[in-house]
Amino acid sequence: MKKLLSILMQYIFHKVKSNKLIVMFLFNFNINNKRIDFAEEVNMELTAAIKGRRSIRKFKPQDVPKNLITEILETARWSPSWGNTQPWDLYVLTGKVLAKFKEMNLKQTLAGAEIASDVPMLTKWPDAMKARYGQLGKIVLSAQGIKREDKDARDKYYQNMVSMFDAPCLILACISRDNLVEYQMLDIGIIAQTICLAAHDKGLGTCLLAAAARYPAEIRKIAAIPDDKKIVVGIAVGYPDLSFPLNNFERERAKLDEFVHWME
Repeated sequence: MKKLLSILMQYIFHKVKSNKLIVMFLFNFNINNKRIDFAEEVNMELTAAIKGRRSIRKFKPQDVPKNLITEILETARWSPSWGNTQPWDLYVLTGKVLAKFKEMNLKQTLAGAEIASDVPMLTKWPDAMKARYGQLGKIVLSAQGIKREDKDARDKYYQNMVSMFDAPCLILACISRDNLVEYQMLDIGIIAQTICLAAHDKGLGTCLLAAAARYPAEIRKIAAIPDDKKIVVGIAVGYPDLSFPLNNFERERAKLDEFVHWME
């Protein structure tokens, strides 16, 4: 019997290994009138994916197969949402459509066009958040060896950003214009995170970019996104260039005692 259980556990482990999720198996058996609990927590690299995922700021010039993107989205569609409303619409841009998008986004930026996002960004952040954002900006420049006073180099980086860091795929996440933004934004955040983790699992990199949603009127001309949809954010997807400094610098996160408040 014990040998049979061992074989069963090995089989199940093999079957779920490719999914790389945390799964808890609890088996109750009765051998010689004694109850045996087999609780096997199989850590399928979910923690590693959460900690290992990072914003990729340079992608390899290599297309991502459509079936791979489909697999990622097939996983992401199981993301939770308020009341199972699933308020998202995802528009996947690749090839010529993405090339037109990048050209438009760069052209609008260089022309100093007014940013008119469907979901406006904050213009003033609380001090703690502003400090973190400022620190990231310093790291982004220093990792590339760019000095603060080197405007040309800073402009070049900015142009790379609005060009989606040369990603071969861009997923635009949209919500209904008629519904309350706040709850939909929560759900968009959830599915966006799921997409990023699923992509990481496939050996791909991602970068969430508000810069992909700055000119919705122009985007609609290119991607045929209807007027009743608000464009929230773009997710750049591709194979990461791991030799690029910005894809390797040491990241920081706030300590738990900075944002976790225990009430006992």
